[in-house]
Parts: sequence; structure tokens; C-alpha cells
Amino acid sequence: MKKQVLALAVMALAAGGAFAQANDTLAKIKASGSVTMGVRDSSGALAYTIGDGKYVGFHTEMAEKILADVQKQLGLPKLDIKRQLVTSQNRIPLVQNGTVDLECGSTTNNATRQKDVDFAVTTYVEEVRIAVKANSNINSIKDLNGKSVVTTTGTTSVQTLRKNERASGIDFKEVMGKDHADSFLLLESGRADAFVMDGQILAGNISKSKAPADYKIVGDVLSVEPIACMVRKGDTAFLKAVDDSIKNQIKDGSLAKLYDKWFVQPIPPTNTKVGLPLSDATKAAWAAPNNKPMEDYVKK
Repeated sequence: MKKQVLALAVMALAAGGAFAQANDTLAKIKASGSVTMGVRDSSGALAYTIGDGKYVGFHTEMAEKILADVQKQLGLPKLDIKRQLVTSQNRIPLVQNGTVDLECGSTTNNATRQKDVDFAVTTYVEEVRIAVKANSNINSIKDLNGKSVVTTTGTTSVQTLRKNERASGIDFKEVMGKDHADSFLLLESGRADAFVMDGQILAGNISKSKAPADYKIVGDVLSVEPIACMVRKGDTAFLKAVDDSIKNQIKDGSLAKLYDKWFVQPIPPTNTKVGLPLSDATKAAWAAPNNKPMEDYVKK
């Protein structure tokens, strides 16, 4: 009987330790010597692929620096960074279930998502816009009446458009792309008249297209959204490590250099400039780091 009790106690301690580690990313990383970073393949200059399993971009490189700082904090001689491709549909569930430890792509921090995951401090403030063919007669929201509008499954863009007061009385058909590249292809092929999405994603896809001059970004800004990295809910130690790294990157100027590299200078694979200088809203977010959701930005 004593042996059975002892065995049960050992099992309970082991299970408890495994549970604690699952909810403590730093402990998990230290024990395994590895970490899984969520990556995107077509999120504009924030995060994208140049093929052959290589993922690049402003947030991708920033995340690599964050993990290098975590490695240093934990005193690990080596850290194996695994890259897991995520989409707009599965990015939050994969962070929740432990498949992905850190996701730095193009995720809007909003109050609904804060119930499921924790967000690091804002590193990019996005403006949702409309991309169309340059030879179209679409120049504003009212011109979308009777048109087909594409956005990416799992994003907030069409809801944002529908809630916009300037869209009152406008009737358009919604088309959904499985990812940002697919959404742009629908615009490119003429199966959609407009693509509503984060401005930098639109600009990034246009810059990488076969004929960038064939497209334009039009209309007023539909919404202003804080973009930030995600970690598991309640993982305060790891969240602090991520935030500390980002704040240090802001303070030492390396984040500004990264921004210039990916948004101002020519980028691979076509060596085309996205051409988006650092916005006042993003500068303000860096000046006073915070993880406020989109709803707080709207109130401002």
C-alpha cells in the first residue's frame, strides 16, 4: 500500500511539474534548449517568406532578437529556434495549445483576443486601407457599392469596413482569401475589385507583385490598430522577458534600424521598396511602450 501511495505521489509530482512547465515558457525553453516561433508567409514587410523555408521581415527579425535575449537571460550556450508557419485562422489556437511559444506577425491586439492570449507591448501601429487596380474607378468607400471586396479569413478587416460610418448604405459582396497572398491573387486576377487589409500588408504585396504600378491604395484610413507579439495567457515571466527585449531594442535604436531596413530600404526577393516611413502613431507607441488594445486607440 505504501508503495502504491508513493508511486501515486511521484506521478502527481511529475504531472504537476509538466503542467507548471507547460505554463512557464522560460522553464520549457531552458529544459528543452528549444523554442518555437510562429512565422507568417505573406504579412507584408512585417513577416513573410522568400522561399526555401526562409522567413524574414521586421517582426520576424525582431522576434529573433527577442529570443537571442531570452537565450542570454537563461544562460543557454545554444538555442534551437523552430519556425512554425501560422495563418490568420490558427495563430491564436497554436499559441494557446503550446505549439507556438512566441508569435510576432501581424496580429491586432484587441479586447476579445486578450481573453485568449497575452500581448507584448505594441511594436507597429497599423492603418487599415483599401487596395484596388490603378485603372479602376474606385477611390473611396462609396465606390465599393456593388463590388466584390476580398479580405483574409480570420482577420478583422471586413468587420472594420462594415462598422465604418462611411460604409453606411454601401452594399458589397464579401470574398475571403485563405491567406494574404491568396487575397491579393483574387484582386490581381480580377475575381475581387478591392482588397481591404492592413496598409503595410497591401503595400508589401503590391511591391512584390509582377507590376506594382498596376495597383493603388485608396480611401480614408478605416481604423488604427496596434500590432503586437503574442504569448500564452498568464505566462507573466515570459511576457516580461519579451517586453524587456523590445524595450531595449527601442532604447538602443536597433528597432528603428530594423524598421528602416524593412520598410524604407529595398527588400528581398525583388529588391523593391515598400516605402512606408515610420508613422507618428508607431513613434508614439515606442515612446511610451504599452499593450493597450485596439479599443483604447479608437477612443483616442
